[in-house]
Amino acid sequence: MLRTALLILTLGLTLPVIAASAETNSPPNKIQVVKTSPQGDADNQDGPINKLLHLQKLIATDISQLPHAQGEMKQFTEYRIREHATRFHQRLAILMEDDEFDKSLLLPLIQPYLTFIDQVSAYYADDIHRLKSQLGKDNDNQTMLALANRERQQDEMLNAKYDILTWLSQLGEDVTAAKEELTQTLIKRGDILNSLVLFIQDKLQFAVDEVAEAGKDVTSEQTTRVLHLKERLALTSSSLSSTIGLLDALRQDTTILKQTLFSISGDITQDVLNINVVSTLLEEWWDKAKTQLIDNGPGVMFKLFIFMLILFLAGLAGKAVKRISRRAVSNSKLKFSKLLQDFFVSLSGKVVFALGLMVALSQLGFELGPILAGFGVAGVIIGFALQETLSNFASGMMILIYRPYDVGDLINAAGVTGKVSQMSLVSTIIKTLDNQRLIIPNNKIWGDTINNITVEHQRRVDMSFGIGYGDDIEKTEQVLKSIVDKHPKVLADPAPTIKLHTLGESSVDFIVRPWAKPEDYWDVYWDITREVKMRFDQENISIPFPQRDVHIYQTHPSALPSE
Repeated sequence: MLRTALLILTLGLTLPVIAASAETNSPPNKIQVVKTSPQGDADNQDGPINKLLHLQKLIATDISQLPHAQGEMKQFTEYRIREHATRFHQRLAILMEDDEFDKSLLLPLIQPYLTFIDQVSAYYADDIHRLKSQLGKDNDNQTMLALANRERQQDEMLNAKYDILTWLSQLGEDVTAAKEELTQTLIKRGDILNSLVLFIQDKLQFAVDEVAEAGKDVTSEQTTRVLHLKERLALTSSSLSSTIGLLDALRQDTTILKQTLFSISGDITQDVLNINVVSTLLEEWWDKAKTQLIDNGPGVMFKLFIFMLILFLAGLAGKAVKRISRRAVSNSKLKFSKLLQDFFVSLSGKVVFALGLMVALSQLGFELGPILAGFGVAGVIIGFALQETLSNFASGMMILIYRPYDVGDLINAAGVTGKVSQMSLVSTIIKTLDNQRLIIPNNKIWGDTINNITVEHQRRVDMSFGIGYGDDIEKTEQVLKSIVDKHPKVLADPAPTIKLHTLGESSVDFIVRPWAKPEDYWDVYWDITREVKMRFDQENISIPFPQRDVHIYQTHPSALPSE
């Protein structure tokens, strides 16, 4: 603590000296020009310098207050010092990159700034030492997090020091010894951080395994420990990454450090194209693969062989069961519909293969109990998510069981007329009479009236023909009967019906109702209609059409009204 107080006092004395030295070391002619000329190059040079001096004064003020600050006020004061120092550093960087700026003016500011950075680094090192002395008590997790955060702040100082040494070298100063000292510090720091990252990773893995083993009985302490270790690993990995960047800039070999960082974060951007890193990682992975292959290879290969063999046999068994099922359902006395036959055949093969797959998975070490339980849970979730689809599925099952239609039947359902082409448990494919392919959900069909037009072997063709009131009724009956009897597709049984039906306003109407096979319906209808017209013309039987008589009565002129 005494050393910390002395360092803070030194910092408090250093910053005013920095400002004073910046003023006293400036060339006299420059200061004179600044005071007497409001315009010109001198003003352009002096403006940035004054801003830097102002930031130095702010930093010196905050440092003087740091020994008296406690608790959160101390953290706030440190925050202000870091904030002003960052702005100071950024302004220096901008001026060093400005080709038109006289960089010699910056030398009196950069040299004291290097001293300031060293003093802040020493202050952080003392605080790190103090935090380490508190370990072993009740709050190690919080202490280690505070240590990781201090190390990140130390990274900022080391990066700033590297920049300063680079600037001094550009200004002609000899910084060889300082760079060598920084290099040795970074090498030692990289080695410690490398081990620390691996150590935290092992602890994190152990903590994660504990949480996984605890399952639903996991405690809040175990969860908090995992979160703290993850945060520490992220902070420490970031410090290691920063150290690697500085060592690379100093042309040092960082292959081992990059391997650790790569294995922790999987960050491909961490110079993954470095041939040394890639080759070393590949060698390690290949060695592990060879070890696993030698130790466990024969057993794994045998299990894979058994797995593939069981799947192959399950496929053959599935095909055999499908053939047996097809014969069984096609020869069954229950007279299954074509749709139901296809359903049973397909289901039997899939069930056999699924059983074979489960047996094969058990040979690889999978527990079938959790898998089946998972299927059950997934089934409940899917059931809620796919209610509409399950409604179609249920309707499909009802259609298969009650068989209102089969493949090839001409039906009218859900407002559609056509032949059933194909059916699944979810939908039915219907081809309309004009050869359109419609896919209709099964719940739409099952929830509507189903008219199976071709389910019966006979269908009556209903037609009506009218003749004039002056035509011979008996002759007409003979002509109609002759036409129907001669048609090859009209069935003899049931016998056709030809009767005088109604006496209309302008015609005497006969009904003609022959029977035909469902597939011959339209042929019979069209052929008989055509033949009736031709025979009626030959036999001079009229086909009346609506007529209206108009009677005109002429009125005597005397009856017209006078104007």
